[in-house]
Amino acid sequence: MASTTVKFSATLSKTDPISVPVLIVGQEKHLSSLPYSAVKCKLEPRVNEQTFKSALSVLNPCPTDTCPLFLNTATLAAISNNHSRHNSSAQPHMLTKLINLNSAGYNECIVIVCERKDMFASGCAAARAFYDYCRKTKIYVGKLKEQKKSTVTVTVEFLIIPDSNGDNKVEKEEIATLERIANAIKMTARIVDTPCNDMNVNHFLDARADLNINPTIISGEELKKKGLGGIYGVGKASSIGPALAVLSYTPHGATETIAWVGKGIVYDTGGLSIKGKTAMPGMKRDCAGAAAILGAFHAIVKSSFKQNLHAVFCLAENSVGPDSTRPDDIHTLYSGRTVEINNTDAEGRLVLSDGVVYASRDLNAKVILDMATLTGAQAISTGKYHAAVMSNSEQWEKNVVSAGLISGDLTFPIVYCPELHFCEFSSSVADMKNSVADRSNATSSCAGLFIAAHLGFDTTNQWIHVDIAGPSHYGERATGYGVALLTALFAKYTNDLLLQNVSKHIE
Repeated sequence: MASTTVKFSATLSKTDPISVPVLIVGQEKHLSSLPYSAVKCKLEPRVNEQTFKSALSVLNPCPTDTCPLFLNTATLAAISNNHSRHNSSAQPHMLTKLINLNSAGYNECIVIVCERKDMFASGCAAARAFYDYCRKTKIYVGKLKEQKKSTVTVTVEFLIIPDSNGDNKVEKEEIATLERIANAIKMTARIVDTPCNDMNVNHFLDARADLNINPTIISGEELKKKGLGGIYGVGKASSIGPALAVLSYTPHGATETIAWVGKGIVYDTGGLSIKGKTAMPGMKRDCAGAAAILGAFHAIVKSSFKQNLHAVFCLAENSVGPDSTRPDDIHTLYSGRTVEINNTDAEGRLVLSDGVVYASRDLNAKVILDMATLTGAQAISTGKYHAAVMSNSEQWEKNVVSAGLISGDLTFPIVYCPELHFCEFSSSVADMKNSVADRSNATSSCAGLFIAAHLGFDTTNQWIHVDIAGPSHYGERATGYGVALLTALFAKYTNDLLLQNVSKHIE
C-alpha cells in the first residue's frame, strides 16, 4: 500500500509530463488569463502553446471540466467562477474532487492557480484528496499477500494571481506552515479511517507521541472515582476501558487559556440501544472530533501559538456487554448533575459534558470549544458539507462561520435557544434525560444544549459547539475535517506569518 507525502512550493519547477504527471487546476477566470509562458516549464516539450490555448478555449466548467493536454499525464482542469455566499471562494470541495479524479497515483505535480487569499483553503483541499490508510492485498505468484508499503510524493505548486498591487509573493515560512497543516489533515483522516481493531482507546493515545508532551490521563475505574460518570458510563462495557486524556501547551507569557474538547468514540455500536445492521458500519468514524482536535493541536502548537491551549480527548468504545449502561440507569456527570439514560446511543453528549466541565473546572479554560460527530440530524440541518455551529457567544459564532469560509471547512449556525429547547430533556427522576422527547424539534441544537447545560447556561465561559457528523467523511473516506477550521479560527493567537494573514479574514 502507498502512503502519500504532500509537499508545497510557491514556485513552479521544471518537469516533463512523461516522468512527472501534471495537473493544472484553477477557476476558469484565472486559467483564461494565464499565459503559456507561466506554465510551459511543466509542459514542454510535450505540449506546445497552441495546444494549451486550444484546451483553454474548450473548457466549460459547470461546475467543473477537464481537458487532457498530453496522453493521461498532463491535464488542464477548471472550476466555475461562481460560488454562493455560503461557500468558500476557493471552492475547495470541487478542487478536492478534481484532484482526486485526475490523480496519477504515483509521484506527480499539481499546479493550483489561485488568488493569495485562497491559497490556504486550496492547499488544505489538495491534502484531502489523498488517503493513507489501506489494508488491501494483492496476489503475487498465486499467493495472497498484503501490498508492500511505498511512499508517493505529490508536489503542490502555487501559481498566485497578482493582487491589485501586483503582489504575488509567498514566503517560505508560509509554505512550511501550510505543509504542516496539510500533514495534520492527513493524519486526522488516517485516524478516522482506521478501524477500531487498529485504533482503540489505547492506540488513539499513542497517536500523540511525537509531540513530546506528557499527557494527563484518567482512565478506567479512576474515572468513576473522580466523578467523570459520563465517560465512564459510556465506555465501561468495553474490554479496553474509557479515558479522559489532556495534552497541555503552556507557553511562557500566556495570558489566556483555551480548551478544545473532542468526542473520541472509537466505535459506536449504540450500546444496548443498538444500531441496526445498516446504521452501524462506519461507526469507526465516531472519533472524528477528537482526531480533528489532535491534528489541529499538532499543527498549531508548532506555529508559535501564544496562549495556553489544552486538547481534551473524551475516549471510549460504546460496546454491548454485561457492564453496559442500561436505559433507565441514572449517571452522575462531572458537573454533579444527574442524567437518566433513555437512549444509550446518545452517548457523545455524555462524554463531552464531562470534558467541557473538566476544561472549565480543572484547566481554568475561559474559551471552550467542543467538536464531535454528535448527531445524524446535523447532516439534515446543515448538510454534508457544512458543520453545524452553535455558541453562547454571537461573536464566536460569526468567527467560526468566517473561519469556515477562509479555511474551506464550511460551517453554518444552528439555533441556540435553551429557554425553548432544553425542556426536551425533562425527567421526573433526574436532572435531565440524555435524549429528547420530540425528535422533530431541532435535535442537533438540543444535543448541543445538553452539553452547555453542564457548564451552566449562565456560565462566564465562552462556549462553542461544532457538530461535524456530515462533513467528517465523504463516502467511505474521512476528510480530515476540523484541522483547517481550528487553525484558522485561532490563527490570531499565533505569531505565524501565514496564520496571521488568515486571521485578517476572520470577523
